[in-house]
Amino acid sequence: MAKTYIFGHKNPDTDAISSAIIMSDFEAQTGNNEAQAFRLGEVGPETQYALDYFKVEAPELLNDNLADQNVILVDHNEFQQSADTIADATIQHVIDHHRIANFETAAPLYYRAEPVGCTATILYKMYQERGFEIKPEIAGLMISAIISDSLLFKSPTCTEEDVAAAEALKSIANIDLESYGLEMLKAGASTVDKSAEELLSLDAKSFNMGNHVTRIGQVNTVDIDEVFDRHGELETAMLAANNEGNYDLFVLLVTDIINSDSKILVIGDDKDKVGEAFNVTLENGTAFLPGVVSRKKQVVPQITDVLS
Repeated sequence: MAKTYIFGHKNPDTDAISSAIIMSDFEAQTGNNEAQAFRLGEVGPETQYALDYFKVEAPELLNDNLADQNVILVDHNEFQQSADTIADATIQHVIDHHRIANFETAAPLYYRAEPVGCTATILYKMYQERGFEIKPEIAGLMISAIISDSLLFKSPTCTEEDVAAAEALKSIANIDLESYGLEMLKAGASTVDKSAEELLSLDAKSFNMGNHVTRIGQVNTVDIDEVFDRHGELETAMLAANNEGNYDLFVLLVTDIINSDSKILVIGDDKDKVGEAFNVTLENGTAFLPGVVSRKKQVVPQITDVLS
């Protein structure tokens, strides 16, 4: 059987990394022992905390040319968020919980997208449907991904299915959801030891919105002011990123994981339209967004609407 590459999006978060590992285990239980998890970027501290806690090795960094190779995409589908050679690969499966955009294949495939808070929730359901064993470390990674994407069940993207999956898995993983979740989120929330460039690339995705290419990065923190004390440094790095990546807009969403609010910093063409998307006026490129924590549900659709 030919090798199968499994990976999440660039600048991978906990769901992208975990779902690749989980999907590799799922494929092995179907008899596909050639399926291997990979990553498209560095492992962040939050994700590393989960991997260390459940004693799981991080996937190998993908450097191979994917031309004519079999691949499975998890936690994404948009080609600009995927491997550089994805257009030349044979996509066999997609398991995702995001919008579908800029995606096409030459042949039929298994595509499963559900409006839940986390790709790992869909994978949990797939295990249940097939009666596959969920090992403790797999249960732990599923829970970690759900907690990460739902900000410990506080995000508006969180569904009853996400909560039910985590509740069902906690005894297998042998953890307390609240205490483990807080420690994991805090592990990824420190910003003082990161450069502006590192903060911008922690969790950033590119989106085609009308005639604009918009880069949206998100930083989770316990202290928004700690990040915005470096306003000038962040602006300089965002301008450089726009020039290098040919982005029309760069939106940085800084989210307080304790109080469930965010503040944005916007650089680029038509940045005032981003303010319009949230019915606010940007001051020095910034605005406070109370109750906004989800890029997928509370940021991307709103900016897409005003730019399209």
